Amino acid sequence: MIDWLGLDAWIDSSLSMIWGKIKDRFNATSSFMARFRLTGWRRVANELASEALTLGTGGIILMYMLAIPAFKEIDEKNWLAMDQFSVTFQDKDGNVIGKRGINLNNAVPLEEIPDVMIKATLATEDRRFFEHIGVDFLGTFRALVENIRANDVVQGGSTLTQQLAKNLFLSPERSIVRKLKEVYLSFWLEARLTKRQILKLYLDRAYMGGGAFGVEAASQFYFGKSVRDINMAEAALMAGLYKAPTKYAPHVNLPRSRARANEVLSNLVEAGYYSAGQVYNARLNPAQPVDIRDGESPDWFLDFAYEEIQKKIKDKRDFVLTARTTIDVPLQQAAEQAVSSQLSTSTRRRSSKRKRRRRSSEITSALVSMERDGAVRAIVGGTDYGASQFNRATHAKRQPGSSFKVYVYAKALESGYTSRSTLRDSGVRCGRWSPRNYNGSYGSGSRISMTDALRRSLNTTAVAISLKVGRKDVIDLTDRLGIKGIRPSCSMALGDRGITPIEHVGGYASFANGGFRAAPYALLDVYNSQGELVYSRSRDEPKPKRVFSRTVAEQMNQMMVTVVTSGTGRRAQLDFTHAVGKTGTSSSYRDAWFMGFTGRYITGVWVGRDNFRPVYRSGGRGMTGGSVPAAIWQAYMSVAHKSMDIPTIPGLEPHPTQVIEQQRLAALRAQNPNFVAGASNAQEANKLISDQTKRALQRLNRALKVAAGIAVRPLPQPDAPADGGSKKAKQRDQRADLRSGGRVQ
Repeated sequence: MIDWLGLDAWIDSSLSMIWGKIKDRFNATSSFMARFRLTGWRRVANELASEALTLGTGGIILMYMLAIPAFKEIDEKNWLAMDQFSVTFQDKDGNVIGKRGINLNNAVPLEEIPDVMIKATLATEDRRFFEHIGVDFLGTFRALVENIRANDVVQGGSTLTQQLAKNLFLSPERSIVRKLKEVYLSFWLEARLTKRQILKLYLDRAYMGGGAFGVEAASQFYFGKSVRDINMAEAALMAGLYKAPTKYAPHVNLPRSRARANEVLSNLVEAGYYSAGQVYNARLNPAQPVDIRDGESPDWFLDFAYEEIQKKIKDKRDFVLTARTTIDVPLQQAAEQAVSSQLSTSTRRRSSKRKRRRRSSEITSALVSMERDGAVRAIVGGTDYGASQFNRATHAKRQPGSSFKVYVYAKALESGYTSRSTLRDSGVRCGRWSPRNYNGSYGSGSRISMTDALRRSLNTTAVAISLKVGRKDVIDLTDRLGIKGIRPSCSMALGDRGITPIEHVGGYASFANGGFRAAPYALLDVYNSQGELVYSRSRDEPKPKRVFSRTVAEQMNQMMVTVVTSGTGRRAQLDFTHAVGKTGTSSSYRDAWFMGFTGRYITGVWVGRDNFRPVYRSGGRGMTGGSVPAAIWQAYMSVAHKSMDIPTIPGLEPHPTQVIEQQRLAALRAQNPNFVAGASNAQEANKLISDQTKRALQRLNRALKVAAGIAVRPLPQPDAPADGGSKKAKQRDQRADLRSGGRVQ
């Protein structure tokens, strides 16, 4: 039925015909393409062009991909706006104590900025500014060659446009990604702005040290006058700040600043802007910065308050603010004095025997003092703010050692234990690890009360309790207290995780106030530049929540008071009121703590080294929490209480001194119903002194302090009007008195 032979012949002939046509087309195509066959140099050129086209296409795609992250940094609506606050801070009584944030002044037009300032900037930072397109490829190559030749970074390749892009959009991190973003954003700026606009923005936005942004703000800060009035030497000094403002600032290192200014003067000559003779006078008469130092500025507290501003203020439309804070200036001064005097006393012998070490190995300290609701009254973040601005009180996470045990025992009290519960001082195992007590033993095997275990700071009992009540439950308690970052571990009860001093003080405050959360805070009220209230703690913050019962707080306080009266913290005793607290010493004597409180103030003290090396006292003994930290705590708390009307600590009986004071106040109230507790005799006496007499006494007080070298501020003019003077003059006098610690008696 099927002609298989015919079908086979048809298939063979069809395939043969198709193959023949394919060969004919191939031969025709080959003949056609042969016309374009290149040989010799033409072929080489063609291959190179083809490869270049391929690589160029890939490069364009890659550059576009790399440019996307850079352009995401741009806020099209507000890319020229500053994103930092400029805050004037006041103490709790409304007296100005300092400023933080930006110091920006862009009110001077480019035409009014002196020619020498502009030329000094261009000669030092970007001589080809008006020639390149945002990136100076020739200058970058030249800088690369010089750096290779010197085997060091001696020249920078960034243009003014690149530096402006970094100032406007990017962080100062050193990375390839940031550099690529900088390049793309430089091209974008060059396309959007004229050269004059870029130059003006750079002169207004460059950071010049001391919190000053721009040449006008820097001129006011360093020389006390407008940039319009600066001379060549002053312009050279300011132009030298662009490279490293904190390194070359005249108030940080005047010789280095002047050496840098001489380099700028040499650059002016090399760039052809001035002759050697024209800059000679500026070399002979270097710039003289004004003295703007204020040795009594509460810098540690201001840094903490500024950080709180950035967290609390959500309205980013007005960046000029005035904030009233919780600081008590006399308490701040007392805290700094206590830290300085006690540390110098404890380390004097050892420093006389050894050579001076690097600052990272020097013993330093941190102190936080606040009231029972969390209002921070004083912060000391180190021993020398000028040498290191790192705030150890708020940012240093250090092991709390045995001072952490109070949270373990507090959880035990929540779980049904009492301060009289009997514990066994015996060995306990957690995996392969067993804790040892301070004397090196694994426990005596005796039975003791929980109070005695805390008083003696036994490690064995604390670890055993943490295992019984549950380490996760202890962590839950610390989370409720505001202490974050604790992790379950066998040695958790011994404070093996780092926490900051301010967190630790906030945790202890809950025992002082009867069991409520006491988050540390520095802000009371914040106003914008229009005088509008943008933040009020009493209005915007929720009421404190109860963390644990008052019974737990009372029992813990009854336990902690024995630490001070007969335990490891005896050095912290106060003769006028009850003091409760706990010592803490981390492993290898790296950290030493004393945490404690009275009925009014909660204060924590940490002593250690920034490089985590062990700390030893004179005689070679390791520093414990009951030594120098307790001494600092006692020295500060002895002068912090101005009135003996101190509230009673929950769980304790009133101290005899407080009983006498309360009886005295009750008698005064009976005699005078309008009597206000807390008003000092000095305040009552001040009512009987005229304003003119007060000012005379204040001037005399400051004059004596200036003569003694205690104060450095100039005296006010004695021609104040008899009616009390202006409000600003009064405030200035009050601020000066507070800084000098003066009082009118």
